[in-house]
Amino acid sequence: MPQKLMIILASTDPLSCEGLSAPLFQACVAAGMNYSVEVVFTGPAAKLLRSGVAEGICLKADEKRTIYDFIKEGHAAGVRFFCFSPGLDGCPLRKEELIPEFSGVIGAAHFVEEIMSSECRVLTY
Repeated sequence: MPQKLMIILASTDPLSCEGLSAPLFQACVAAGMNYSVEVVFTGPAAKLLRSGVAEGICLKADEKRTIYDFIKEGHAAGVRFFCFSPGLDGCPLRKEELIPEFSGVIGAAHFVEEIMSSECRVLTY
C-alpha cells in the first residue's frame, strides 16, 4: 500500500483561495493519517512560497483564515513544501524571501522517480 502522497500545484491560480484550499486541506488530512506528504509548487503557484503572498489570500471574504494558515497547519502536521526547479524560472525567488515552511527545491529526476514509484500517489491541481 502506498505510504506517500505528492500534491502538485501547477495550474492552480496562486490568487484563488477556492483552488488552493482543497489541495492544502487534503495534504493536512493525509499527514494526519501518518502518510508522508509533499506539496510541490511550480509555475505561477510557486509565488505562494514568497513571504506575504499566501498570507494575503483569505479563504473567504468574511473569514480571517488565510492560505498561509493552511500551509502552517500542514507543516505542523509534517507536510513538506517544495518548489519544482522550473517553477523558480517563472518567478525568481531568493532564499531570504521564502516562507519558513519551505523545504527546498526538487529537480526533474526526483520528481519522476517519485511519481513512478508504487509507494507514491500523485494529485495534480
